[in-house]
Amino acid sequence: MLTLSLFRFAAAMIRWSLNLTTWLVARSLNMPEPVVHDTGVFVFAQVQTIENRVFRALCPMRLVRQLRSLLQR
Repeated sequence: MLTLSLFRFAAAMIRWSLNLTTWLVARSLNMPEPVVHDTGVFVFAQVQTIENRVFRALCPMRLVRQLRSLLQR
């Protein structure tokens, strides 16, 4: 019971701090909050896509297969 209430409190604090941060950034940039939020989501999605491509290229099994194919030539 105590763990559940602590979890709810932590979730509420995370949401509150995210809203406060968005408000502060929007205020400092003199932009509407939804624009700042959507820009953050867009940037996150772009970074996630790039990371997925890089980590897929550096996958250990893929590198092993490429090394084997180079050694067989």
